[in-house]
Amino acid sequence: MTDTPKPADAVSREQAEDAVRVLLRWAGEDPQREGLLDTPKRVAKAYRDWFSGYALDPDDYLARTFEEVAGYDELIVLRDIEFESHCEHHMAPIIGRVHVGYLPDGKVVGISKLARVVDAYARRFQVQEKMTAQIADCIQRVLQPRGVGVVVDGAHECMTTRGVHKRGVSMVTSKMLGSFRDDARTRSEFLQFIGRKG
Repeated sequence: MTDTPKPADAVSREQAEDAVRVLLRWAGEDPQREGLLDTPKRVAKAYRDWFSGYALDPDDYLARTFEEVAGYDELIVLRDIEFESHCEHHMAPIIGRVHVGYLPDGKVVGISKLARVVDAYARRFQVQEKMTAQIADCIQRVLQPRGVGVVVDGAHECMTTRGVHKRGVSMVTSKMLGSFRDDARTRSEFLQFIGRKG
């Protein structure tokens, strides 16, 4: 089972919209201005989309596997899975790509399911390091392969639009489990597949 947080108290859509109105006033705006009248509704709707990962159990995506793979037991890599997330410290966007690899142990999963696992974790308030570990741990827990590798490359708007205001900077995190951690050749092959030097 995943570590999906459960809110202590449900918040109504009306309460969410009121909170947006408060933030608009705090920023110096008039929520009753024509251009802002529907903004609270739009923001609440956007939040439902941006944070839809809280309603998902990533383990479920990996539950259906295939064993008729003619004995295939070599590296499987899905590169350049685009993701959009939000920093839990400033609620600013994190946008980037995830690369996932695993060494199957008798069963494989449909590749779209790996992308869905990424989305389920990305569509929550996140810290990139935590998201990287969550994706790798989920794949290891459910598929039980011989090893898993996850590399995340993300641009953090909390760094580009506030604070130090540095553009063109991305952060790279990785989590290696099983043979990806223990076997330098497996790790190197994975990193080569995703265009990074081992």
